[in-house]
Amino acid sequence: MTTSLASPTSPAPPTLAEVTAAFERLYDPAWAASWDAVGLVCGDPGQPVRRILFAVDPVAEVVDEAVCIQADLVITHHPLLLRGVHSVAATTPKGRLVHRLIGSGTALYTAHTNADTAAPGVSDALAAAVGLTGGLRPLDPDPGDPEGRRGIGRIGTLPEPMTLRAFAEQAAAGLPATAAGVRVSGDLERPVRTVAVSGGAGDSLLGAARAAGVDVFLTSDLRHHPASEFAEHGDVALVDTAHWASEWPWLADGASRLASALGGRATNVDVRVSALVTDAWSQTFGAPDSTAP
Repeated sequence: MTTSLASPTSPAPPTLAEVTAAFERLYDPAWAASWDAVGLVCGDPGQPVRRILFAVDPVAEVVDEAVCIQADLVITHHPLLLRGVHSVAATTPKGRLVHRLIGSGTALYTAHTNADTAAPGVSDALAAAVGLTGGLRPLDPDPGDPEGRRGIGRIGTLPEPMTLRAFAEQAAAGLPATAAGVRVSGDLERPVRTVAVSGGAGDSLLGAARAAGVDVFLTSDLRHHPASEFAEHGDVALVDTAHWASEWPWLADGASRLASALGGRATNVDVRVSALVTDAWSQTFGAPDSTAP
């Protein structure tokens, strides 16, 4: 997807510092979790930015795409250097990425849990992708937000009740396809209406989903034991999606909001969303036919 705002009479492109300042007004780094690593990873704040690529993961194929399209800035959801490092020598995969980014003049910026908790943020885009409507509210509200809009996850409703089977099919159709697809725990014929979603790994929010009284909790990376124990209660169904797929819908929203935030300075900036599937799982084997009765 491309959001191209260029015109022959446009002013000079904004600097990296101006782009990141606009972006941080939307996704304040102060909203990030204390353990997180967000912000500018590499890049000269004074360099001009004419092309931006949004992606979920800062991996080699995304950097290849950025270099190929001559992007000046890559904005990813996941951090490249989440834990402290003592070297970025090109003897490791991450070190090689840092060297390639710097060598090509491509900046890297990360918005992780600050984009998760923002309103709208990652889970708002996920909620829209799987068909939730009406006013959304946080599943795990941010106590630092007096308006009660920010927080991790969202709770919303479907326009009409549907079976769990139909909702899972709708969610799968609304999200980008991955090898692992969508997994479901619960009676497929039970009616559902109220849904909680959380982009990325969400099993720490199982208790919050039950306390909220939702019919379904859709998230990613659910581990066997927590999911099994949760399912024993039988009151809330689970839908488990690929981690990458649950966060990809935010990219278009983040790209559009950044273009708007740049205002007149955006007229010489081409903002794109990577369509590369960077989910860790590339193939599945031995799964039964999900369409069988």
